[in-house]
Amino acid sequence: MSNFFEKLPFTAAQQLEQLSRFGFELRENRKRLLQQYETESEDDLLELVRSGGVAEHPGYDHYLGARILSATREEVRNQLKAVILELGG
Repeated sequence: MSNFFEKLPFTAAQQLEQLSRFGFELRENRKRLLQQYETESEDDLLELVRSGGVAEHPGYDHYLGARILSATREEVRNQLKAVILELGG
């Protein structure tokens, strides 16, 4: 199997690696945050807060944090796509 990065310019490979790692960390941190409440989505966590299933604090703060992590991850994915397109992929 060939190494995807060996044919890329060093700076492009470095940028792809950094964005990929950041996206992974965002995904895993969001997952850990939601696992505290045994849920897989921000909407489910918000519903738990609304219904009184979990305390408003820190439940709502964690809901907001999960949304921020998710939105940031989506932006990182868009940046990755842009870099790949710029490289002709």
